[in-house]
Amino acid sequence: MRTVAPPPNLQRRRAIADGAIAVLAAVGVHGFSHRAVDEAAGLPTGTSANYFPSRDALLSAAAERVLELHRADMEAANGAVAGPIDRDGLIGLIALSLEASATVHRDRYLAVYELTLDATRRPSLQATFDAMKEEATDFTLRQHRALGLDTSREDVAVLITLFGGALYTLVTGQAGAVTSATAYALARQMVAGLDEAVDPD
Repeated sequence: MRTVAPPPNLQRRRAIADGAIAVLAAVGVHGFSHRAVDEAAGLPTGTSANYFPSRDALLSAAAERVLELHRADMEAANGAVAGPIDRDGLIGLIALSLEASATVHRDRYLAVYELTLDATRRPSLQATFDAMKEEATDFTLRQHRALGLDTSREDVAVLITLFGGALYTLVTGQAGAVTSATAYALARQMVAGLDEAVDPD
């Protein structure tokens, strides 16, 4: 009689991946291990190795979890703001997103930066982050259209690049130093650099 394998424990896999993100944020890639992840996730020693036998597999799980969380954030943002909005409205939205990313989600982005550097040597990780960038560009473009903004895809890509640079500076700076005023000033400069990002009428 054929034995049917039990379904994968998605909740446990997510807990392990969240633990991996916490370890990356706290000690970086060099301090990353199955034991450290088990401790961060509050799981018995050896649990993460049962689900992700190699270190590379565990790093990939962290990257996939980041992408999953990123998708969830985009879904939550979808439709949260009704259009049309003007240029000041766009600046405000970007500022809110920048501040939340640098404070509420600081650990996640610290992990992202560790993984991003490691991805230069690991094609599978690079593919995950390339997919995240493409999804973010597509989503942002759709959001701009829904909000009545005539931003081009090229401008959206530039905006995301500028956002990423500003976020890196904030996340890797002194913890607790990010303010709403700082986020707004950065957002204002990002939007000022776009040609015809918003129809003033």
